[in-house]
Amino acid sequence: MKVIPSLKYCKEHTWVKVEDDYAYIGITDYAQDQLGEILFVEMPEVEDEITKGKDFGVVESSKVASDLIAPISGEVVEINEALEDEPEAINEDPYEAWIIKVKISDNDELESLLNSDGYESSLE
Repeated sequence: MKVIPSLKYCKEHTWVKVEDDYAYIGITDYAQDQLGEILFVEMPEVEDEITKGKDFGVVESSKVASDLIAPISGEVVEINEALEDEPEAINEDPYEAWIIKVKISDNDELESLLNSDGYESSLE
């Protein structure tokens, strides 16, 4: 299982990559492995607000449909449209196949996220 040290993580198996006032959000390698072959990703619309701890979409796989839980709050400024045609990209590289990009609304929320060691420990 791959965990990237430079990312922040949520116990609900999403990762956050912060770039200035924006964050890319995707699912972890552990999550994609547990889900199996990803068949569809339901994403919010651009300009939608997501709220930390609430679902913002769904990942459907050959095994199950799983809610995507927001690790932080913000306004969706971009969705990864490539996932509409190639959702399996998440299986191939979950850390490149981000799902949404948001404008961060509360930087303090980033402090509650796990670092890579904390996330790995949460899986044990």
